Amino acid sequence: MQKQISNLDKLTLSNDFLFKHVMLRKRICKHILEELLHTEIADITYLEAEKTIDVYPDSHGIRLDVKIADAANTHYNLEMQVKNPVNRATGKFLLPKRTRYYQAMLDTDMLQKGQDYDELSPTYIIFFCLFDFFQDSQRIYTFKKRCLENMNIELADEAVIMFLNTLGIKGDVSPDIQSLFDYINSNTINSNFTREVADTIVEIKNDKKVRDAYMTYEMRMKDLRDEAHAEGKAEGLAEGKAEEKTATAKRLLSMGLSVEDIAKATSLSVEQVEKIKAEQI
Repeated sequence: MQKQISNLDKLTLSNDFLFKHVMLRKRICKHILEELLHTEIADITYLEAEKTIDVYPDSHGIRLDVKIADAANTHYNLEMQVKNPVNRATGKFLLPKRTRYYQAMLDTDMLQKGQDYDELSPTYIIFFCLFDFFQDSQRIYTFKKRCLENMNIELADEAVIMFLNTLGIKGDVSPDIQSLFDYINSNTINSNFTREVADTIVEIKNDKKVRDAYMTYEMRMKDLRDEAHAEGKAEGLAEGKAEEKTATAKRLLSMGLSVEDIAKATSLSVEQVEKIKAEQI
């Protein structure tokens, strides 16, 4: 238990758990959105705010979404992305399709609440990335749908995706956004805004409810890691047994046993043994 509390004390803003709790501070979150979008926002409200705080032990994963709506009913989803995840099987990066999934979730949630598709609110999906996914050194990459035949034609679906590259050196951002990037990268406080963020983090870490939530979060994360390890071990054992059966079938085939007898001896199907035999020819 003491170790888990100590881990919380060491967290920085790049940690997903802490990032979500900082974004729950309305003044900070609202200021970030205003600085990013170069507009004034009258007010923001948190959509399903309990999902940003509670840990659901029965869920497959842990949802800590920051979903926000402003006074003009524009919806926002903010995420911290420390690593650039890759599908091990295909070698493809997961982030682009993750944005597609998040967009679908935002739209589905609005439709389930009774809106028609033509009433869907404008949306912004915003990723804070500690890496340059597109490798062009831009501080911000903003995506909207455009016609390939004429890039001046925009599909006005009001869905925007923004990747914030905290390591970027190209493109203009406000001083407070740049100071936030510096703070995320190196914990450097170089503005009144990042001083406010740092003070807020101290306050959050001293909040008993947050400390209790983090302990639950850590235990759930450990359970998920243990489950993944157990599943991987089981899959490895199953693969090992399958390879052993195949090797046995090959030896018995070389000894001239019938396909039917080999199937009985190895618990493989006749079709499987016939396939192994065909591959040896």
